[in-house]
Formats: sequence, C-alpha cells, structure tokens
Amino acid sequence: QVQLVQSGGGSAQAGGSLRLSCAASGDFPRAFSMAWFRQAPGKEREGVACTSGYGGASYADSVQGRFTASIDSAQKTFYLQMNSLKAEDTAIYYCALALDWPGTCSRAGDVYFNWGQGTQVTVSS
Repeated sequence: QVQLVQSGGGSAQAGGSLRLSCAASGDFPRAFSMAWFRQAPGKEREGVACTSGYGGASYADSVQGRFTASIDSAQKTFYLQMNSLKAEDTAIYYCALALDWPGTCSRAGDVYFNWGQGTQVTVSS
C-alpha cells in the first residue's frame, strides 16, 4: 500500500500562484497514473490534471494553461503548480495514485485507490 501525504495550498489572491505537493511512501512501478482532483462545496469532484510514469499530461478545460502537473521521480513527489488563480479554483484538492497503470494517465476518480488527505485552496477575488 502506498501512502500519499499532501502539503502546500492555503490562500491566495486572484491572479496569484500556489503549489501543491504530494509525497508518496513505498516503492511503486513506473507504470502508474497520478492525478489531482478537487471538490468545492456543493459541487461534484473534478479531475483537474493527471500525469503518468511514462510522461504526458492531461488537464481539465477549466485549468488548461494555468495548472501544471509534474513529477520528481527521485523524491517520489508529485506537484501541481497553479498559476493565474481564480476564485472558482477554491476547493479541497486531493492527489491520487493508480499503480500498474499502462499508457496515458486518467482523470477518472474511480480508477484510483490511493488518495492523499486533501488540502484546502482558497482564492479571494
């Protein structure tokens, strides 16, 4: 079982930036998919970004061009860089990891069984 521990987040003004981190414990193969989700009050969970051990990334239209998902393989840490933040980015953000995942990454929540604890991001306008 891989454990994911999140850090970062907090508050920012609209137009500002924040970075989320997700540190993974334990060993896992290169064949993985890693994703970032968010959930705002009263809204459904949204897969905002994903990347895989083989490279490539996918982003929701709502964050395309503003958010960047990356991986530090040596540190087994995943990052979500969030730029040009908007008030509608306010949500609890979760990282998630799917192991033995071939091919491109997925932003579908039901394929993930390893989740971080969540971190609040609040953007004020």
